[in-house]
Amino acid sequence: MFKIVAKEKLTPVIDCLKVEAPALSRKARAGQFVIIRVDEVGERIPLTLADWDAKEGTITLVAMQVGTSTKKLGALKAGDNLQNLVGPLGLPSDIEKFGTVICVGGGVGIAPIYPIARALREAGNKVISIIGARNKDLLFWEDRMKKVSDELIVTTDDGSYARKGLVTEPLKEKLDAGKIDRVIAIGPAVMMKFCSLTTKPYNVPTIVSLNSIMVDGTGMCGCCRISVGGVTKFACVDGPDFDGHQVDWNIAFDRQKVYLKEEKDSLDKWESCQCGKS
Repeated sequence: MFKIVAKEKLTPVIDCLKVEAPALSRKARAGQFVIIRVDEVGERIPLTLADWDAKEGTITLVAMQVGTSTKKLGALKAGDNLQNLVGPLGLPSDIEKFGTVICVGGGVGIAPIYPIARALREAGNKVISIIGARNKDLLFWEDRMKKVSDELIVTTDDGSYARKGLVTEPLKEKLDAGKIDRVIAIGPAVMMKFCSLTTKPYNVPTIVSLNSIMVDGTGMCGCCRISVGGVTKFACVDGPDFDGHQVDWNIAFDRQKVYLKEEKDSLDKWESCQCGKS
């Protein structure tokens, strides 16, 4: 069991949980993830680390309530326990002094881009961060991102806050304005695809983090396989970071849809049970 020592609602549908995990917090690195199980009948879901504190012995996880497992997670409170938690898994992000780096976080992807931006700035890079969401109600951690960035640009699709538009628009402007040495984009798959398409004509190395469907997280089940540069890779052990210009996005999108029916049936069943309790 892993105790939740603090919980915060970042938005109406995005939860931030600080979890007691001393051994894990000592080994955590930017870009790595954990796999959690909310209860004894729950599925195993991967969540990229949003933060950690080795002295405190905690890790921070951020999740959006979408399906049954994340809604169960959102229903937990401080003092409750996670059934299982394993990690850190995956390869850490490549952190070195590249020069000028743009970090793009979309929606809940703002959480995992935060420790990467922090590490890149600590390594001596100039960090330009672009964060965006569909609307103001889904934005969070603007203050945190500002502290680890030399420049922060905020967008909302509907214009309800800050600049109206997609994150790819200021990304292109920055690429046009001067030399950019690297781009890291984390968010919905479609956002990462279009960030990669935006940077490709400029030949700027672009890294994306693929949060694929996973089971064991150690490369044995093959559930998270993707195609990168025509070669089959496993997001759990070869990633989660990959060259966005080499990812076969059509395959990635198709694999995300594999269990849509089962996910919907599970959520409908769980929600009907919750209604029966009221």
